[in-house]
Amino acid sequence: MFRWSCAFRLSRSLLQTRFLSTDPLLDQFKICLSEDQVFQLVGKNKARLSVTHVGYAINLLWQFQKEKPRMLRTIGQVRGHPEFIALRILAENKIEFMDDKALVEILYNILRFNLEAHDSLVQQLVMEGWRRLERFNLTALSKFAVCLVEQHMNMSPLMGRIASIVDGTLDDVQDARILSSLMVSIYGVISPTLRDRLVDKADSLVDTLDVSHFNHPRRIVQFLRNMKYTYRPLLEKCNSVFLQNVGQMDPENLSIIIGLYQSLQFNNAEFRLMARARLIETMDQCSDVASYTKLFAALGPMAGQDIREKLEEGILTMADEMNPTQLLAILGTMEEMECRNTLLIAKISSLLQKYLESYRPVELARITQAIVTLRCQTPELFSMLQKILERLLKSSFIPADVSMLARVISTLPAARVDEEILSKVDAILPQCSLSDLSSLALAIVKWVRTDQPSRSSTSGGLGNLLLKLNTCGRERIAKIDKIDLFLDELKYTTGDWLEEVLLKDTISTCERLIDQVTWKNVPEFALFITRTNYLCAQVLDKIALVATEDITKIHYSATYATLLPFVVLNYDPPNGEAFFDACIQHFLPHLNSFDPHLVVLLAYSLALAEYFPEELIKAVFNVDFLGRLDAQLETFSSALNMRIRLRLMELNRAVCLECPEFQIPWFHDRYCQQLQHRANGGISSVQRQIHQLLGEILGGINYAKVSVMTPYYHAIDFECILDKNKKPIPYLDQNVLSADLSKVQWGNGGPLQETKSLPPGAQRVAIEFLDSKAFSKNSSNIKGEYVMKKRHLEILGYHVVQIASFEWNSMELSTKDAWIDYLRKRIFADDQR
Repeated sequence: MFRWSCAFRLSRSLLQTRFLSTDPLLDQFKICLSEDQVFQLVGKNKARLSVTHVGYAINLLWQFQKEKPRMLRTIGQVRGHPEFIALRILAENKIEFMDDKALVEILYNILRFNLEAHDSLVQQLVMEGWRRLERFNLTALSKFAVCLVEQHMNMSPLMGRIASIVDGTLDDVQDARILSSLMVSIYGVISPTLRDRLVDKADSLVDTLDVSHFNHPRRIVQFLRNMKYTYRPLLEKCNSVFLQNVGQMDPENLSIIIGLYQSLQFNNAEFRLMARARLIETMDQCSDVASYTKLFAALGPMAGQDIREKLEEGILTMADEMNPTQLLAILGTMEEMECRNTLLIAKISSLLQKYLESYRPVELARITQAIVTLRCQTPELFSMLQKILERLLKSSFIPADVSMLARVISTLPAARVDEEILSKVDAILPQCSLSDLSSLALAIVKWVRTDQPSRSSTSGGLGNLLLKLNTCGRERIAKIDKIDLFLDELKYTTGDWLEEVLLKDTISTCERLIDQVTWKNVPEFALFITRTNYLCAQVLDKIALVATEDITKIHYSATYATLLPFVVLNYDPPNGEAFFDACIQHFLPHLNSFDPHLVVLLAYSLALAEYFPEELIKAVFNVDFLGRLDAQLETFSSALNMRIRLRLMELNRAVCLECPEFQIPWFHDRYCQQLQHRANGGISSVQRQIHQLLGEILGGINYAKVSVMTPYYHAIDFECILDKNKKPIPYLDQNVLSADLSKVQWGNGGPLQETKSLPPGAQRVAIEFLDSKAFSKNSSNIKGEYVMKKRHLEILGYHVVQIASFEWNSMELSTKDAWIDYLRKRIFADDQR
């Protein structure tokens, strides 16, 4: 009995203690169901509100807004309410009494109501946070960093201090949410070393992540995009999380991820197909302007024609309700879709005119590029854009902005420039990067072409400006001493300026910095060399050497970029066999991880160099693989779709001709016939000249056939037939146009041999005129695709005569007799097969 009595007194004592320690006012806040109830409570109890009450009330107001759809939120009304203003004043007066968590939470929540960065409460909270920065735990630090980003303080000394703290405490971070938030906040003030440490940490934490939290890997991908760093192992891990969550994603999330992937040039066929299916599934649920805009931006470029038309109809009905940001998103998507809906183009163009003054320079540049690409027929819009762009250019002092604005101004119809613009461009030239200079070169060349003869003084000024620009480019290239910086600047150059004016300087710098080539930059370096079309043996040998030694460190998907300059430029390095074998053995185990289109490109590039790994070829010419490829190509732009289909046809042709033992069927007849139907049948003046000369050499125009198509649809400029005594056979007598595949069989030696088309001992001669595109810029070395074509024609039984343009147009061949003698020697050569 005594024990029960003691227990009762103890429980009552505890109950009284708990009752006495409760906060009645806080309890009243907790049962509030609307903003009005919160404001009533604040109004009646201003004198009693503590730091806890103020923080809880502000947080509660944001939670009420957060639960509403975006279109129904009343942020402005809450922000202007007298009691909300009272809460802000109370918060500012109680900052010194806030603990670290409360300080950061109040700052974060108060910013949800779109307060200006110069608001006194925001400024005081930021200053107090700066003072306490060293003692913040990682959760508070990450949230504080997010608040700074929202105030555009990404590059501030305060953010730099946060980056320093992260550098010192990174090993202690075990939460992917905290890490990803910090990564996207501090990216602008970190060193390459810290970037690599953050990536390694993220790589380890993604493995332990709850896969339902796809926002964490999304922020990691955003960090990689911000850093312009395509780190594929981490991207693939993040993509794996996205694949498991596509069914739960809305159009906004899918649109963000697709945009990030595009910026990083990272493509995953499975994600694109699943995202497209999910977006189509949500079409009927997107009934408001905001969600439909995001749906259009994400689905439009991947959709088929029927769905595109439906999306365009929906946009037309909602366009009048769109804000400037939504109109810009729609216009950019229309450009990507290559939209030809004139009604929609006119509608969006008309609406944009109302908001032009509100757009930032980079947004105006995007608008200009889009309406030019879409062939907009609204002169008023072009006129308004030109005035605004010129005004912005004249007032800007940022080299990147000046070069961007100059480039887009030059694309406008009948663009004219005055002396003030030329002076501005002239002043910023020494500060420009190579990408800025390339944009300005493009603009100046266009201005020169459109300048009127009456404005000779301006034309002279443009010429002098172009000379100065070239000098600045050479000086900048000469000063660069880091190959990674060099490649980064070269990556974003546009137009032909670099290749035409600074190519030798660029290659000299590559040779100077060649010792800095490592496995990390080999793929990007190889892509740049491919783009230059310049055969530099020293540079290519270094790429091959580094790649062979460190192939296991290079991501398997980067082997395509690494191989590309060698197969395109038809260059075999000293360790060629070891190099190609190392690359092939590196990617073969990962074939199932490649996107289908990349497998096709990889197989085609190897075919150029006469490499046909059986495992790779069998993987491509497989019904399941071709089905996946077709599905992927449906999500691509028309240009990329056509390019991949062409490469597949060329690969199919190469395998049939060079590897008959694989028994791969030729299944591109209909495709090639369609290509042939669309092709331009015209011939150049040089080809016409050669045809006339062939008539004189062979004994008549009927001895040479123009524009011949082979069984596998190789287009040949000219064809003639020689009998066993090397006498020309006229086509009218033989009535033979080209080899008939049904009359062709495999001989013992491998090449195709005709059984009925030609007289015994006769042979076809293919005569090809090779223009400058067939050669690298600095040598007479024929590029890979033309070498492969010659190889194929020889397999088909042709004697192939390739006429190089630099030989045909040389001083040595400057007369008709010289041309005839040259052709006769080549056609009647003794090395015929």
